[in-house]
Amino acid sequence: MSPLPRQNLRTRLRRIFLTAILSVVGAAAIAFALDYAAFRVRAATNRNAFGSVMVRHYYAVLQKNGKTVFMFDPPQPWTCSNSFFPHAGYLPCWYLRRHPEQRTDI
Repeated sequence: MSPLPRQNLRTRLRRIFLTAILSVVGAAAIAFALDYAAFRVRAATNRNAFGSVMVRHYYAVLQKNGKTVFMFDPPQPWTCSNSFFPHAGYLPCWYLRRHPEQRTDI
């Protein structure tokens, strides 16, 4: 065999790989743009762009001796965005409903 078919195969595989990566990135960008547009329309027309979820928040403080002390806050309603991606500085409501305990490491 000559080195030409191997180089040709390598070029084809690289092109397929780059096309797949660019397709995934492009699909994610389009999904984010459509989600953002839908969120902005809901926010501008006062159509339930934001929601509220009860969240139990706690702090995990690492001490010098290697132990961790937990300090719990009472459950509080957190504002969230009714969208697939986070917008306006708020986490999506679907994420907060599945993760009602939020931990902050200190």
